[in-house]
Amino acid sequence: MAGTSTVTVESPAERLAVAFSRILRGAGLTTPVGSVLLFVEALGQTGIDSRESVYWAARTTLVRRPEDIPLFNRAFEAFWLGRTADGSTQITETMKLTLQLDTDDDGSDERDSAETSSDDETITLRFSAIETLKHKDFADYTPTELAEAQHMMSRLRLAGSPRTSFRHVRGRDARLDLRRTIRSSLQTGGEPIRRHHLDPDQRLRRLVLLLDVSGSMEPYSRALVRFVQAAVAGRQKVEAFAIGTRLTRVTRELSNRDPDRALKRASDRVQDWSGGTRLGDCLHQFNDEWGVRGMARGAIVVVLSDGWDRGDPEHLSEQMSRLQRVSHKLVWVNPLKVTPGYAPLARGMAAALPHVDAFVEGHSLAAMEELARVIGQP
Repeated sequence: MAGTSTVTVESPAERLAVAFSRILRGAGLTTPVGSVLLFVEALGQTGIDSRESVYWAARTTLVRRPEDIPLFNRAFEAFWLGRTADGSTQITETMKLTLQLDTDDDGSDERDSAETSSDDETITLRFSAIETLKHKDFADYTPTELAEAQHMMSRLRLAGSPRTSFRHVRGRDARLDLRRTIRSSLQTGGEPIRRHHLDPDQRLRRLVLLLDVSGSMEPYSRALVRFVQAAVAGRQKVEAFAIGTRLTRVTRELSNRDPDRALKRASDRVQDWSGGTRLGDCLHQFNDEWGVRGMARGAIVVVLSDGWDRGDPEHLSEQMSRLQRVSHKLVWVNPLKVTPGYAPLARGMAAALPHVDAFVEGHSLAAMEELARVIGQP
């Protein structure tokens, strides 16, 4: 470890978990962000007063291979107890760590920082690992962070606004339930003393996700496809399509609960991944074969694309208009919207924008949380 990293922490358990995970990484162990988050949750349940509780919380969440246990034990002894392998109490230089905690506004934190020796390798923890990952741009994600993002996306509640169903359930005053009323009257000599009623049932609207997998979307499609997979595997009535130079339905491939297996099956299914873009043609095919026929009727349709299109913009505008007329809500998610000074100058985006009900960002986990909120609005 060299230099000073600035990070934000919210509790002693989180401070210690982040610091210890860095020690393990420095010792050569792999500690993904998701494992650190589980460690924080475990410490929140067990506390940090008992050595045994902390040890087992760390070992069960941070150790991934049996052969790493001896190295983990040495790191635990050194970090948590200040001991080295030979039993002495001196910590080696590579494991020295100063946790500089937030203090009151009287400036004491600055004095403590100034008193710290410059020879010591100091890490100042001032950020939450969760918050950092939530606001980080998908284009800058590492493979490990993509896997952690998948876990966080699976927790999103993607539920559209309810719609009135043709089915009825037991209620109070909407409609008289003759069958139950007559049946109960048999107990009172045929007199319908107690009346029963039915109310219209409520059903969640279908969610249709159309993901652009063209070359211009490559930095974001690898993360957004994980969002789509989490949505398909997490609830019923979700349909997923990949759009590029052709339209490919991938609902069945992404429905597998195992994200890695689902993404592998989807990638094998989509033949034009990272290719060109013909949004108008793809939406035309979707409208003719699935959307207008019933899949998009009354549904919430979400298009995840940067709007770069090689086709005729007028054709795209016409198909977007058709889709908007049959859908309950049409949402466009553009990862480039967050760019300072962004304007929908791409021909495809300019043609589609007049027909969307919501235009949202799609570059981070925080943006996906906002998308989930938009989907859930009536």
